[in-house]
Amino acid sequence: MHIPDGYLSPATCATLYGGSAPFWWMALRRTKRGLNTHVVPLLSVFAAFSFIVMMFNLPLPGGTTGHAVGVGIAAIVLGPWASILAISIALVIQALLFGDGGITAIGANCFNMAILGSLTAYGVYRLVAGGAAIESPRRVFAAGLAGYLAINFSALATAIELGLQPLLYRDASGAALYAPYPLGIAIPAMMAGHLTVAGLAEMVLTGGVVAYLQRFEPSLLRANEVRGMATKPLWVALALLAILTPLGLLAAGSAWGEWSVEEFVKAPAGMQRFAHLWSAPFAKYAPPLFRNGAVGYGVSALLGIAATAGVCLLWRRRGFIERTLASLLRAAEYAADAERSPPPLRRVIPQVRRREAHQGASPGWRALSATGESCLARWLRYTR
Repeated sequence: MHIPDGYLSPATCATLYGGSAPFWWMALRRTKRGLNTHVVPLLSVFAAFSFIVMMFNLPLPGGTTGHAVGVGIAAIVLGPWASILAISIALVIQALLFGDGGITAIGANCFNMAILGSLTAYGVYRLVAGGAAIESPRRVFAAGLAGYLAINFSALATAIELGLQPLLYRDASGAALYAPYPLGIAIPAMMAGHLTVAGLAEMVLTGGVVAYLQRFEPSLLRANEVRGMATKPLWVALALLAILTPLGLLAAGSAWGEWSVEEFVKAPAGMQRFAHLWSAPFAKYAPPLFRNGAVGYGVSALLGIAATAGVCLLWRRRGFIERTLASLLRAAEYAADAERSPPPLRRVIPQVRRREAHQGASPGWRALSATGESCLARWLRYTR
């Protein structure tokens, strides 16, 4: 379900970016209060978990492959808003570093899997579980059903987006400009694999993790409870999963609708135009330093864990980032007077003064800015 660049028209991509933006904004607002407490460690874990789970490809009917997403368990434990952020982070890392999904389609992929998947999973789980006790088998059933329906609703949304392209965007000769599969092909092809193998994998994954948490960490299944769970064992488990990710290469074939432009006999014109818009540094999970594909795949998994966790942890430290940038900008003010500094810097300097007057910059960050001071001073001299 990772839509590549060139499969969706620019108008469709823009619409889905715009459709995702309010949900991202609301998710940020809803989770802001917990960002410096218990939420960030769990957000990191489930973002990394989703990344790893999506590397385990499964053979689907028709010779294609698919995978679980991990959105069901993320929505159940984190709630829908934090789950949206966790899955979105994983999808963005996949697109930027590994070329799994296009950068123009990040909005679409996040809308389908992170947003629609999280809201569906959480809603179904709450509806079916009701007021059942935390240790009740009903919650395991509710979790499995939530994961199953979440991934299938995500697949259906993807199929509709792809199927609408040849209806809405054609060249003068009537040929499709972007994804060439009409709704009559896209929906059956996409749903066949997800109603069976991929959906069942998500169901087993979600229900299995909930059953495990019922026994060992029931506090994670209680809504609105401060979660003090030690995440170190989970990171160890994720590292072990990363070592096992080469097993995901055993499933032959590509995911349906994720073929490269070179695999088409004659790719649509719009697809050819946007297909190579972004060159990921570790495309296809194959770091160039590793000739063995299985080793490279495992290393990519570890890189993905580090990247997703790093994004979340830097987010937690956003205060120190702001203070560091403030110190660097203040160093630039000392290096050149505001009237002769570049216009963007002139606009920022008053904001830096107000921020530092309110927050202050610690001695450590002032020391860190010393190197930046000399670099910025040199840059300002060249830009005068």
